[in-house]
Amino acid sequence: MLKQRAYNFNAGPSALPLAVLEKAQKEFVDFQGTGMSVMELSHRSAAYEEVHNQAISRLKSLLSIPDQYEVLFLQGGASLQFSMIPMNFLSAGQQAGYIMTGSWSEKAIKEAELFGKPYHIASSKKNQYRTIPALSELTFNEQDAYVHLTSNNTIYGTQWKEFPETGNIPLIADMSSDILSRPIDVSRFALIYAGAQKNLGPSGVTVVIIRKDLLEKENSDAPTMLKYSTHAKTNSLFHTPPTFGIYMLGEVLRWVEEQGGIDVITQKNEEKAKIIYDTIDQSHGFYYGHAEKGSRSLMNITFRLNDEDLEKKFLTEAKEAGFVGLNGHRSVGGCRASTYNAVPFEACKALSEFMREFQQKNS
Repeated sequence: MLKQRAYNFNAGPSALPLAVLEKAQKEFVDFQGTGMSVMELSHRSAAYEEVHNQAISRLKSLLSIPDQYEVLFLQGGASLQFSMIPMNFLSAGQQAGYIMTGSWSEKAIKEAELFGKPYHIASSKKNQYRTIPALSELTFNEQDAYVHLTSNNTIYGTQWKEFPETGNIPLIADMSSDILSRPIDVSRFALIYAGAQKNLGPSGVTVVIIRKDLLEKENSDAPTMLKYSTHAKTNSLFHTPPTFGIYMLGEVLRWVEEQGGIDVITQKNEEKAKIIYDTIDQSHGFYYGHAEKGSRSLMNITFRLNDEDLEKKFLTEAKEAGFVGLNGHRSVGGCRASTYNAVPFEACKALSEFMREFQQKNS
């Protein structure tokens, strides 16, 4: 008998849809009559290639990805992309603009410094990354190789609501923690990358959506495995891909389709975030959010209590009540509820009720 599922608010690896897990369980030993697990299939087999190609097709359909883009399945997580992007598109002495909104953009620009001259277009570090820089603050240099931003900041709980217009400068976005959570105009970007372990599937797969004309600007001296063209030319089958992770990613995409697509997912995400943010805002300061209201994330709700001992008590009692992953990132502390696509509304409602009851008992 299945034990009651935890209220999983982990920031990543995060919750997966129960229906997807149950389907994978059924197919785990014998995938579609092959007599093998999907993990045992050759990545050159027809059975696996169908899994692979369907995942690409579903992602293209759900995100309305134009024909002039390639969809790649890579390894190394989003963190490898911090290096791979400048390695391919930033020459020695060349500039690239980075918009600084948190720890991940800090890590990204640090890697770019190894290859060229990245600089801060804007930064919200002075206010502890509580906001996303206003579009009016952003000035771009036409000579820049690219502009880089992080669309959603898991640690600080901020999210871009509108994206900047960069003209002819390629716009690159790390969308690891909010891809597939809301509609996006892919054509605004030259490259989008995302680790799968938030909204797309299990850890181990990184999705890259890259415009074909950007591939033509690739550094020919980059190592073979770290060239985007290597993977684009071979349909991400140049070497053994993370086959099980791609299978799971494909099933998560199928689940999103069955929910009604991105518009329905967006509505559900807004409802989930609202019930928790309302609890914070109506607590008269008992709970307070880290992110300013105009920059709040729908995916990562960061908050604190005024008293550190009371905050520890809150986290301890929440864990005892079945809530998992509510501790804030180790670098900032506090509390964080990650409400990714697969987190059900019922879990968010239960957290809201627990927060209100805890306040009543401890006010």
